[in-house]
This record gives sequence, structure tokens and C-alpha cells, in this order.
Amino acid sequence: MSLVITPWFGKVRIEDYMEAGGYRGAKKALSMAPEEVIEEVKKSNLRGRGGAGFPTGLKWSFVPRDSSRPKYLCINADEGEPGTFKDKYILRDAPHLLIEGAIIASWAVGINTAFVYIRGEYGKIALILEKAIEEAYARGFLGKDIFGTGFSLDLFVHRGAGAYVCGEETALIESLEGKRGQPRIRPPFPATYGLYGCPTVVNNVETLANLPAIMEKGGEWFASLGVEKSGGTKLFAVSGHVKKPGLYELPMGASLKSLIYDYAGGIRENRRLKGVIPGGSSSPILKPEEIEVALDYDSMMKAGTMLGSGAVIVLDETACMAKVLQVITRFYAHESCGQCTPCRQGTSWMAKIAHRIISGRGREGDLDLLKDIARSMMGKTICPLADAAAMPVIAICEKYREELEEHIREKKCPVERE
Repeated sequence: MSLVITPWFGKVRIEDYMEAGGYRGAKKALSMAPEEVIEEVKKSNLRGRGGAGFPTGLKWSFVPRDSSRPKYLCINADEGEPGTFKDKYILRDAPHLLIEGAIIASWAVGINTAFVYIRGEYGKIALILEKAIEEAYARGFLGKDIFGTGFSLDLFVHRGAGAYVCGEETALIESLEGKRGQPRIRPPFPATYGLYGCPTVVNNVETLANLPAIMEKGGEWFASLGVEKSGGTKLFAVSGHVKKPGLYELPMGASLKSLIYDYAGGIRENRRLKGVIPGGSSSPILKPEEIEVALDYDSMMKAGTMLGSGAVIVLDETACMAKVLQVITRFYAHESCGQCTPCRQGTSWMAKIAHRIISGRGREGDLDLLKDIARSMMGKTICPLADAAAMPVIAICEKYREELEEHIREKKCPVERE
């Protein structure tokens, strides 16, 4: 099985990275016309690894080439989705892979200034990245006249302040500008009006980390690793009740069941599986009979859930679904930026009802009330946070209704009572 990203882990120093073939992809890209680089990325079927899964080459092509204004690259390293830790490993163990990817993306779109918007809690990792950037400048891979081509690129690290909503691209841009991290109304879209009112590309860390291999081995090779419309491999952050939690790189289209049982070792203490949250806390949960599904964007959507960021959270039979409901609703109530009334009020009320259930004061009809509130939020806000909060709540209330109703009726957790 061909792996794209994890073989670079451990090559933190630029000497080690270059000895293994690092920066060859960037050199090749800069020997090509920018339009040729974009076409190669389109051939690769690389889709954004931040959660939305939008085709990367297509996203770049939206940026006007003849703009008189500066263009910017914003690299999303905020990684605030609960259960997600893939970008942390890339930044910590292979920072030059990201830097090389940033060079390729910037050349393709005509960008001379790039920012890494990194999660504020990643303090030590930010230092590792800054050191790698210094090494790249010293070698002439950043700055002026990169590889003697006349192309220049400056790369800066900007530390966020811990807001989940800043993972949304327009909120990230607002925060970078020194404003409150709140999403913008769209249109206009960042491709034409982004950072400082200029054309902007926002890409995830993992997305850019795939570019060196695409440039070196070709878009068709990368596409062949995955499935139709979803090329390459994907990093999956597996946590929860498994024997071997960790980060796994698998081809797009691999089986969710295989990831859990063949790679992550199955359920701890050989207990029964109760549910799987397959793409971070915002993705609807799957029951055990639903995990025979391929890990790609389209297959997961057909299964009624999302691949999202690839954060796979596994729950065994000891998990109390009322507590899961409480944790999810409390998180989104806390992280709502408050700009949109349906999200601000909806997440708050869902958290209150979930708390009422878990504290033994649940009422008949609470589950239907939760679903009604969730549905009333969806599609009514500027950013997807309301939908991200609503979808898992609806799925849990529907798929685990019997357990939740017993929790309400008996005023205590049926799982703990067993």
C-alpha cells in the first residue's frame, strides 16, 4: 500500500527531509507553468482534508489570475474539531512537508504571502514549525528568488486564540485581520474577496501536505490510490474505546470496519461496539450494523453521515448516550460565536435540555424537542456551526431513542445501572 504522508514523519530537520527527497516536488512545480500545476492537482482528485471535501484544484481555479491586488494563502491549522489530531502530527513530525506544499500552492495561484493560522494550544508545535520555516529561509526555499525562478514567497505563523469557529475559513480570515473571529456572509467568497479584501485561498494542513507527492509522481498516480472523485490517502485519527488508538493513513475508500478492527485492534476488553462517530463530533453517529461503509466523502454521505476531518471516535457498550449528547451540545453551545440567533439560542437550549436529561430531570417529549430545535437551526446561519451541532443531536436522538427514553423515565443511566 502506497502511503503519502506518514513516511515523512520523523524527518523534522531540513537535512533529513531533503535526504529523503524533500523539496523535489516543489522544484518540479516551479519548473512548470502555474496552470499546469493546477491541472495536475485537478487530475489527482485531491479534495480538501479540512472536512468539506471541496476539490482543491477547482478551488484554486476560482482565484482571478489577472487581479491587480495581492493574493494570499491562509493555511488552516486551527484543528478545533473534537477528536481530530492529524494536523498536529504533520506539523510536529513533518513540518517541511507543509512548507513545500505551501510553496507549490502559492506558485500555482500566484501568491507571494502565506499565513499558517495555528491553534493557540499548539504552542510547542508552533515553535517547531517556526524553526522549520527559518531553515527553509536559510536554504533559499522561502523568501526571494526561490530555486532561481524569480518567484518569491514569505510564510508567517499566526497563533489563534482557541475558538472552534475560527476553523471556518471566513472566521479564520477575520481573526487574521485582528478582528473578532466571526464568519462572514457569503458571497463574496474568499477567492475574490478574502484576507484584507484580496483574493485568498484557504487550505487545510493535510491538503497541502499531499502536494509534494502529487507533483513528483503525478496526479493520475495520486488519483489511483483512492476512489472515483476522492483521490489519494487520508489520515484517520482514531480515539475512544479501541485497543490501539492513534493516527492511521489509509487509501480513500478503505472500510470503516477494517480501520476499527484490523488497524485499531478492535474494541477494548473485547466489549461490544455501540457506535462510531466517523468524522469528528459534528458527524452523525453510526450504529454497529452501519459501519460496513467506505471511507470517502460520497460513500459516507450516502450512509447519512460525513467523513469530515477523519476523526473516528469509537464508543463501546459502556458509553452512556445521554452523556455523549450532553458533551456534544455543551461544546457547541460554548463555541457558538453568537452572531446568528438560531445558532446562539439553539445550541444553548439543546445544552440545557441535555443537561436536564443527564441530571435526572428529563421530561417526556425532551427528545422530540431536541430534534425540533436542531432542525429549526439547520440552514439558517452564516456558517455551518449550527448544522454541525444539529446533525449529531438528531442522529443520537433517533438511533438511541430507547436508551434515552429509559434514562428519562428512570431518572438515571440504564448503562451504569447494568
